[in-house]
Amino acid sequence: MKSVYFVAAMLFFSFCSTAQQFVDKAEIEFEVNTNVKKNMSNNSWDEMMKESLSELKTSYWTYSFTDNKSLFKFNRWSEKTRIPKNEKDQDEEKSWYYDFNTNSMSSQKQVVGSTIVISDSIAPIEWRITNENREIAGYNCRKAVGKIFGDVYIFAFYTDDITISGGPCSINGLPGMILGLTIPRLYTSYIATKVNLTVTNPTEIKPITAKKMFSNLEFRTLIEDKTKDWWSYGNDEEEKKREKNVFLWNAFL
Repeated sequence: MKSVYFVAAMLFFSFCSTAQQFVDKAEIEFEVNTNVKKNMSNNSWDEMMKESLSELKTSYWTYSFTDNKSLFKFNRWSEKTRIPKNEKDQDEEKSWYYDFNTNSMSSQKQVVGSTIVISDSIAPIEWRITNENREIAGYNCRKAVGKIFGDVYIFAFYTDDITISGGPCSINGLPGMILGLTIPRLYTSYIATKVNLTVTNPTEIKPITAKKMFSNLEFRTLIEDKTKDWWSYGNDEEEKKREKNVFLWNAFL
């Protein structure tokens, strides 16, 4: 009889140790890669610039979350990255705060020479979940296909083991945390490299504020007004349209 109890106890503890463990706070490191040269135009100036640039712009970002609130911000550059200082400064200024309890967000971006803070509700993303799976940073993830800016497709891998419905930049809305993300039309990918189950500085996870705040609509109007003449030169209409879209998609991401 004792042996029966012993086996039952061992099975119970084995079940408990292998039961799904849900993560409700963590720090996640993302490696972000962008093919710089493919995002550039084919004019003579850009063609000359390409010679001094690295093929990839590689950086590392930190996604911290607790209490269903998150902060995504720049951490460091890869030593292999060679891009102009002003482009580095723009990325280093960026950050995104999301409060999924109140469906609100705020973000900071450096665009057209100004640092701008946006505060608004969380914009919904149209998702289609597939049956494809992949392991990322030790977590089993499921693939989903989304659409942003009307016709820009994105491909995400999320895990429901991490309970927050978040992801890099402004990408969110799946039933779990996005650990892998690809935006083909921006030649950019985000991949989680490690998940730390403690949050180093939870007090940093707070709304981003400024004296002047913009809604998403106000921000879009501002950017389109400031850049309205940028693509008025040249004869290649398709190339001008592509350059404009790449700029705006990066600004609004």
